[in-house]
Amino acid sequence: MRVVRDVRRVRVFSVPRDEAKSFGERESQWHGLEVEVMETAEAAVEGADIICTVTTSKEPVLMGRWVAPGAHINAVGACSPADRELDTEAVVKSRLYADSRQAMLAEAGDFLIPRGEGAVGEEHIVGELGEVLTGKTPGRTEPGQITLFKSLGLAVEDLAAAHLDAGKGAWVEMGGKRE
Repeated sequence: MRVVRDVRRVRVFSVPRDEAKSFGERESQWHGLEVEVMETAEAAVEGADIICTVTTSKEPVLMGRWVAPGAHINAVGACSPADRELDTEAVVKSRLYADSRQAMLAEAGDFLIPRGEGAVGEEHIVGELGEVLTGKTPGRTEPGQITLFKSLGLAVEDLAAAHLDAGKGAWVEMGGKRE
């Protein structure tokens, strides 16, 4: 995110708190940017421009009423139909983008549960990330819109990240032949 945005402040919340503290200390040193550990999830996202949820939660940890106008949400955890990180309000009030529509419709509880409640339909998925990058689908069209990227993880994303980070990794033998 720091490659494309000027990040000035980072706040985290996690249970247990000691893990959040350890994470904050490690990442503060690594990035040279203070990572503040907050007492609640609501405090962590209050007024935030970018929100990332990276949990295995089965119940919402991010409430739509907490999300400020103009915020962007990266929801990258909770990757099964019965699990969710966001409440229905957060999904309803967001422009929803997927890494893959097909995966969203099969695996994303963050979308499937609100759809099952009748709060959204398939048309609520604005587009896929690749469509935004190629200009086929518009991203944010107004400053106050809340945008939501639900990532379920695609191998092509991992390959793109590895390509960008070429020369900085290490080979790990997992069996078989390396070509």
